[in-house]
Amino acid sequence: MNYRHAFHAGNFGDCLKHALLLWLLDALQRKPTPLYVLDTHAGAGAYDLSNLPARRTNESRGGIRRLLEAIAPPLDRYLDLVRQLGLYPGSPALIRALLRPGDRLACCELHPEENAALRRSFASDNQTAIHQRDGYEALGALLPPHEKRGLVLIDPPFEEPDEFTRLAASLATAHGRFPSGVLAAWYPVKHRTPVRAFHTALQSAGIRDIVTAELLLRAPLDPERLNGCGLLVINPPYRFEAEVAPILHALLRSLGTGEPGAEAAVTRLADE
Repeated sequence: MNYRHAFHAGNFGDCLKHALLLWLLDALQRKPTPLYVLDTHAGAGAYDLSNLPARRTNESRGGIRRLLEAIAPPLDRYLDLVRQLGLYPGSPALIRALLRPGDRLACCELHPEENAALRRSFASDNQTAIHQRDGYEALGALLPPHEKRGLVLIDPPFEEPDEFTRLAASLATAHGRFPSGVLAAWYPVKHRTPVRAFHTALQSAGIRDIVTAELLLRAPLDPERLNGCGLLVINPPYRFEAEVAPILHALLRSLGTGEPGAEAAVTRLADE
């Protein structure tokens, strides 16, 4: 309840998450049938990077602000949409911009002020539903969708020490209720031990077809520092591994600072 994404909007983790989110949506929309998207930790929807919270941390300087000055063709789709939408778009704004007639979006946000901002943004939108509820709990309540096709984005705040454990359990729940859905979960990489345990928990749950896409700005040796991040995807669409790799490498070239251990990698954790 204390987490406010406005302090971190536009940082390198956001850039990875949003660039890959757009790829996933584009891939799913190759088929004409309707799509359901669930954003479990939606935040406020859009952010003014000139406001005090963003200025206080200035994290966007090492993220979206640098990307907007870079020449990086694999990121053109993402950066063009950021420019088009005006205020820095969070995942709800990016998703909504891509919805076709017949597609639906459900956004969950527990924080009252963030939820109120979402409701203002989508007040007259009959394709978007806003819920003030715990995003993990929503996985049991809002899945499976009647469309039978969809994307679930889980982007927790990682404020609690057991967040990785809860995320793994929630992904197993979501997969059990919506086994054909594309499930995408963002996670931080500070050091490897909790990340390995997270990956192992999902493999041990017997879930198939799992791929991770990670961006490391430096070797993950300092547990007090955000050294990188990743997006874990269950049931990735066709050609995810091949087509996401250039996006990751473009992010690394544009955002990397030359520190030892920096890398971009797509890794398959479980076969189909």
